[in-house]
Amino acid sequence: MPDSLNHADLGELPAWDLSDLYAGPDCPLLAADLATAEGEAAAFANRYQGKLAGLSGAELAQAIAEYEKLDEVLSKVMSFAGLLYASNMADPNIGRFYQGMSERVTGISVHLLFFTLEINRVEDRDLEIKLDNPELAAYRPFLRDTRIFRPHQLADDLEKLLHEKYVAGRASWTRLFDEHLADLRFSIRGEELTSAQALNLLSSTDPAVRREAAQVLGEVLGKNQRTFAHIMNTLIKDKEIEDRWRHYANPWSARNLANQVEDEVVDALLSAVRTAYPRLSHRYYALKAKWFGQDKLDYWDRNAPLPGDDDRKIPWAEAKRIVHDAYARFSPRMAEIGQQFFDNPWIDVPPRPGKNPGAFAHPVVPSAHPYLLLNYMGRTRDVMTLAHELGHGVHQYLCREQGHLQASTPLTLAETASVFGEMLTFRGLLDATTDPKTRKALLAGKVEDMINTVVRQIAFYQFERRLHTERRDGELSAERIADIWMEVQTESLGPAFRWEDSYRPYWTYIGHFVHSPFYVYAYAFGDCLVNSLYAAYQEAASKGQGAAFADKYMQMLSAAGTLHHTDLLAPFGLNLKDPSFWDKGLGLLDSFITELEGL
Repeated sequence: MPDSLNHADLGELPAWDLSDLYAGPDCPLLAADLATAEGEAAAFANRYQGKLAGLSGAELAQAIAEYEKLDEVLSKVMSFAGLLYASNMADPNIGRFYQGMSERVTGISVHLLFFTLEINRVEDRDLEIKLDNPELAAYRPFLRDTRIFRPHQLADDLEKLLHEKYVAGRASWTRLFDEHLADLRFSIRGEELTSAQALNLLSSTDPAVRREAAQVLGEVLGKNQRTFAHIMNTLIKDKEIEDRWRHYANPWSARNLANQVEDEVVDALLSAVRTAYPRLSHRYYALKAKWFGQDKLDYWDRNAPLPGDDDRKIPWAEAKRIVHDAYARFSPRMAEIGQQFFDNPWIDVPPRPGKNPGAFAHPVVPSAHPYLLLNYMGRTRDVMTLAHELGHGVHQYLCREQGHLQASTPLTLAETASVFGEMLTFRGLLDATTDPKTRKALLAGKVEDMINTVVRQIAFYQFERRLHTERRDGELSAERIADIWMEVQTESLGPAFRWEDSYRPYWTYIGHFVHSPFYVYAYAFGDCLVNSLYAAYQEAASKGQGAAFADKYMQMLSAAGTLHHTDLLAPFGLNLKDPSFWDKGLGLLDSFITELEGL
């Protein structure tokens, strides 16, 4: 295998065991759960439909508890089906099972659809009277988050139609994207590689391997870009139609509303990062070009190791130790929860054909536990990915105490724990390093990760905004999408690159554009927020108050989305509406680049 694709030196790479959910697709418990849920959902509708406004506070609380129990069962089923599918998207039997579960669960949940629609028709003053009941008051965050969509709610029959058609619409196009990408193979150095393996070679120490991988990626993706463009055009048009019916002002308005973040906060982040491009990404890549003895970098050298990097591979056991120790120095409780993921088969680690090529943490349901998916290849960047996803896992584990309906976190805060976990791990490695060459490599790696998290994700967000806006005037050709892609990449990464046409179709493999439109700014949001949060931690630690800070931090994670970001961050003295907040967050990246310039 070329470069680092031989995993023999990484130790045993564990796979997850989904039997904590169900033993398999034919599990009798799965069939029984579906049958029971179907009967109970129909009975629930008979019992409550058309009657919510007349219920007392205690009666409404009881109805919500019943709804929560039913929804948790259906979510557990779909978590199992989704995780099984992510582990092998190339298996047609698993694909059929996933589609079958999607259709079955959608059919059952139609009985429950009325519930949130009727909650939104209750008048504010009447709901406030009901909320005097303490049992109902416990569900106040759920009611708040449900009712923010009141102005955009459609008639019941339209909501039902959209709900039922989802499995044959957006969900089906998303599945087509996943399976098509999973089926692609990239022939490099005599090996047929998946997209994840081919992309990993862009970090090879061998410039010839980087170039070949980049050009093969471009060739294969380019041959398939019309299919990806059709998927993108269809999904954007589908979203535009629904947004228009729901009277959203902009294509990104629904995402901001769901994230419980004001448009002006996101706009301020976008503006701050774009203004900082010259002093961040442009400046760093000009510096990197000098390290390579060049005026400009070839685009395939963007994530290349520094000259002289020995490209040591980090075995899985060492990666676990690095992350655990970093977590433990901050909070023994955080390390204790994280260790459960290592002690139990809750992580799927090795890359393999058909597997989802990315990395994620899935919360499943409070009655179970989260699962993590990685494609671990032994690089320092892979260790940081482990720290990132384990941060999600710890967060999701803590949120279970809020119950199924209130355990989720807005995307803007959902990235806080993951990026904070990365920062803890990086600081642990940096503090243990005395060799100047190693320190330089670590700092450069962190700067590149931060640029990928902040600059690149904001560029992705800008790319999406332009696509969704321009699509309203008609379908976009693959060539036009690639033009927009190159314009945004050139603006964000700067003049220090030599581009080739082979880079034009690279937009095609980025799943966030398909799965979660406008999700990507959450990464930049989380990174800038964590930079400020970590600075507050350092200040507290310098005063001997590090343990107290860690306790407050864990309490913040445990709150999930029950509190608005203003209330969650107030104990740390942070205010996202402060115009200077984002500049402070970007200041840490600026300081790292300055340190590199002095080495």
